[in-house]
Amino acid sequence: MATAVATGSRSPRGLPKILRSPTTARILFPFVVLGIWYFIYYTLDSRIFPSPQQVAVFMWEEITLTSGVRYSSVAENLYVQFGISLMRLTIGFVIALIVGTIIGLAMGVSKKVDAFFHDWVMGLLAMPALVYALFLGLALGFTNLGPIIAVVLAGAPFVIINIREGVRNTPKELIDMARSFEVPQNKVTRHVLLPSLMPFFFAAIRYAYAIGWKGLVITEVFASDRGMGWTIKFWYDAHRAHGVIGYAIFFIIFALALEKLVFDPLAERAFKWRPKIDAVQMAEGDFGGVQREGFLFIEDQEIDERERTASMESESHDG
Repeated sequence: MATAVATGSRSPRGLPKILRSPTTARILFPFVVLGIWYFIYYTLDSRIFPSPQQVAVFMWEEITLTSGVRYSSVAENLYVQFGISLMRLTIGFVIALIVGTIIGLAMGVSKKVDAFFHDWVMGLLAMPALVYALFLGLALGFTNLGPIIAVVLAGAPFVIINIREGVRNTPKELIDMARSFEVPQNKVTRHVLLPSLMPFFFAAIRYAYAIGWKGLVITEVFASDRGMGWTIKFWYDAHRAHGVIGYAIFFIIFALALEKLVFDPLAERAFKWRPKIDAVQMAEGDFGGVQREGFLFIEDQEIDERERTASMESESHDG
């Protein structure tokens, strides 16, 4: 009996263990996508849809600067166009992160600030990036300012809602205990608020960067004469699908590299003091209306104290 139980609980080894490994599934995914790609290519009756070989050759020529394509009046190439987009994205993302963090913190600690910004944040969150692209193109023309503003408008709402929810999810018991022992506010912020806020902050960074990148590309398609978005439009106007797909794959490679080389090391370093936990979900789905619960502001505590005092005096008077 004991032998049977030990055998049944034994972890799989050899080939079954390899097949069940998450690493195997991650490696297998590109091959599945490649198989589907070949299936579509050989079954679709179209001379425009490219094969994987055509896209691979195009990407290699772009990387090695052997395609001979000039994307502007000057000899701009993949690296110049990507550098322009990355500069716009970085500036817009930093502004969105700073502004979103300030507003999110204010909304998390004060009900009045939350009521003031709530509807506007929800409106920005629901606004399609295409609207930003068209309006900024009409208002500002083909300048760097339009794509940068588009990144800010697309990314800031995601920073705001995550920071706001992070503040509201800070355990109030720890805040109350710190105040009972008269712990200085700077230590409360450093040792209580910031550690609780960190998972939401990293979620805000990831989503704001991804959404800001999408807003940037759309804006460059309609309101720019340079950048990666404009380059995709260049190949679209030329009816060359291998160029469109090739640059889309460049986006994917950049996103994966950024995730593995920047975001993951930063998150691991920030959370090395705590045990492994599941990733925090983005707070977008929980960004409901203005509620009384969950705020860490003093004004409501004073109101609650006055209400309790008035209630106690009323009960004493009635007694």
